[in-house]
Amino acid sequence: MVREFTFRGKTIEELKKLDTREFAKFLKSRQRRAVLRQFSIIEEFITRCEKKQKSGKQIRTHLRHLVIVPRMVDFTINVYNGKQYNQIKIIPEMLGHRLGEFSLTRTKVQHGAPGIGATRSSAALSVK
Repeated sequence: MVREFTFRGKTIEELKKLDTREFAKFLKSRQRRAVLRQFSIIEEFITRCEKKQKSGKQIRTHLRHLVIVPRMVDFTINVYNGKQYNQIKIIPEMLGHRLGEFSLTRTKVQHGAPGIGATRSSAALSVK
């Protein structure tokens, strides 16, 4: 018994039929404002993604601020985090979030053994 995904009472198929501006009415105020202001950027990005997907190329972007809209669902997008591109598969639960939320810029620090010069006792050791 798998429940069908709904977003504010609409199925993903119904949402994909909506225009981006009409979808914005279902978002919270911060995301709605961003979508309405960035409408042309989002539309341009989606058309570029569809073209790249048809040709079989990877979709790579630095646009971490873009709000995820229904037409982006099922895309696999590589989002830049400042060092590398992280691959993200867009799923319906991501609607209304931004691309940058899923490509983290900070990693957990993993401390290893101290290097030469890291402690006072290592000063007495030979460099070899």
